[in-house]
Amino acid sequence: MTYLLLTATLGYSLAIATASPTSALGRPALVAAASATAQQDTTAEKMLAFQRSSGGWPKAVSEVKVDYRHPMSAADLQTARRDARREDATIDNNATTREITYLVTAFRNTQNPAYRQAAESGVRYLLKMQQPSGGFPQYYPDAKLYRAQITYNDNAMVKALTVLKAVADKKGDFALVDPTLVAPAQKAVTQGVQCILRTQYVQHGKRTVWCAQHDRVTLLPCNARAFELASLSGDESVGITEFLLTLDQPSPEVRRAVAAAVAWFEAAKIENMAVADITDPQEPEGRDRVMVPQVGSTLWARFYDLDTNQPIYVGRDGVKHARLADIENERRTGYVYAATWPEKLLTRDYPKWQQKWK
Repeated sequence: MTYLLLTATLGYSLAIATASPTSALGRPALVAAASATAQQDTTAEKMLAFQRSSGGWPKAVSEVKVDYRHPMSAADLQTARRDARREDATIDNNATTREITYLVTAFRNTQNPAYRQAAESGVRYLLKMQQPSGGFPQYYPDAKLYRAQITYNDNAMVKALTVLKAVADKKGDFALVDPTLVAPAQKAVTQGVQCILRTQYVQHGKRTVWCAQHDRVTLLPCNARAFELASLSGDESVGITEFLLTLDQPSPEVRRAVAAAVAWFEAAKIENMAVADITDPQEPEGRDRVMVPQVGSTLWARFYDLDTNQPIYVGRDGVKHARLADIENERRTGYVYAATWPEKLLTRDYPKWQQKWK
């Protein structure tokens, strides 16, 4: 989906527009009063305006992307605050995790208590959205379509776990948040790791990698959009594996999962091929994306068949194809079906991890 950019006028302070003794998020009047006189960060002020009552943040409002680089007027901030009860909070496209991370640093820089409290509300949102399996849905509380499934897509769950691990480890600016969040954050990370281990796909008796989304009940790979079929991911599986590498004193189960994933990445290489964007006047937009022979270049597909382990390319019709050229131009040029995602993991990060924990 193509989003419009949000535009407004920079520099308005959210706090001075707060007239009631408590905000829409229920912050105590004492915190609101302290915030009104504290140093302010214009980006953090925008984040406060977009935060939902659930504690999370949306990635877009009415198909308009939330873009904090753009200035906001008093009226824009007021409009944003009126949407607090919308049920559109998500961890997709970095939403919620980016705000939490930014706000804890903004609190350190300004000592504005509203920023810390908003970040803490965001952490509580992550804790609340975690499912019994240990997985994280794409949206919460919205559970329509595939939004309630365990979502590794675009590293959504991994980013949520990374924030919670920073809270649990009291890492950097996350040491400044409410200490009562440390224990539940650690528990959430432990449950999340167990979910990762349980969802690693076993193909003909052999552990492989992960799908971009897994069923929240069965834990099996499942479909998302029409062109995102249940399959093995050459992209999201990298982020999952990289997260496992961050765990201190990795258990035998984690070590086995990492080794199996790395072995799969090695076996799934598409060697001596590269992706090229080209000009093609015969295509609707005058351009195309093709896979071409290139000696020494290695690619991985975004999707691999669950049974055959062969790369698959799927357009909006939901039909599997063996070649990128077989799907429509709009998808070829508008979505990334092949890239070098595991390269750094295989050549640098995994060898360093092996040396550390041998």
